Amino acid sequence: MGNNTTVPYFLLLGFSQDWHLQLLHFFLFFILYLATATANLLVISVVAFDHQLRSPMYFFLVNLAVLDLGIVSVIVPKSMINSLMDTRHISYFGCVAQLFLFTSFEASDISLLTVMAYDRYVAICNPLHYEMVMNWKACTRIVILVWVTSLIYGMLHTTGTFSIPFCCNVINQLFCEIPQLLKLSCSGFNLTEVVFLVASVAAAIGCFIFITVSYTMIFKAVLRIPSVKGRQKTFSTCLPHLIVFSMLLVTVCLAYLRPPSNTPTYLDFTLTALYSLLPPLFNPIIYSIRNKSIKSVLSKLWRF
Repeated sequence: MGNNTTVPYFLLLGFSQDWHLQLLHFFLFFILYLATATANLLVISVVAFDHQLRSPMYFFLVNLAVLDLGIVSVIVPKSMINSLMDTRHISYFGCVAQLFLFTSFEASDISLLTVMAYDRYVAICNPLHYEMVMNWKACTRIVILVWVTSLIYGMLHTTGTFSIPFCCNVINQLFCEIPQLLKLSCSGFNLTEVVFLVASVAAAIGCFIFITVSYTMIFKAVLRIPSVKGRQKTFSTCLPHLIVFSMLLVTVCLAYLRPPSNTPTYLDFTLTALYSLLPPLFNPIIYSIRNKSIKSVLSKLWRF
């Protein structure tokens, strides 16, 4: 495209040049999107349906479901449309909006998972102070803070990324991703944005350390429970949380810190799926649907 400072549109990476493989991509993403949307909408519906599920934990679960639904809605439908229509185009402002929303939702997701770990820590390790610490006023302020700071975070990242001049419009990814966009810069990496990326990864690692410490304290408290069944129940709840968040954090760090290659690789696709598409599907299953209270409400709804 020459040394242009602006581009009218971007070209996203196509799944394949073969039409049949593009149709396969469409149906696979359709199934993934349908499963993710169904799982998260079920969580939202169940909590809204049953007035007994009004504790802070379920309040956080609803917000997490909204965020996960937002993440896949930003990425998957556009990729499906491109495969079905045999095109790779995304407009400049469409790419800006996609990057802003995806970055904001991902930041909110990580922040909320950190808050939920703290909520579990207080509930298990300091049950007598739980209602005082995690009251409705405090929980509402926490969620508002998570949403506002994440939107500001997404705005800063988007502004920093699109402030650079682009010499190419071919993005080697299924959606507008920061590392791939920075690779298109005429002047190399934007130092400010790279520093911001490193700081973001450092903050994510800080969240991981906080969550790990919280669950370590939870495990210590659980080991003092005399009931074997009680210990197994807590471990079966906490360990999947830690595994999913670890997978999310590791793949985000690898995707954003590793030098982007000039040609797309299977590793790029794998990392993208692991940190952007699979957590929104696993979160409602691990955090919500395995919960006995939610199972009970689901069975009631099923009878209707």
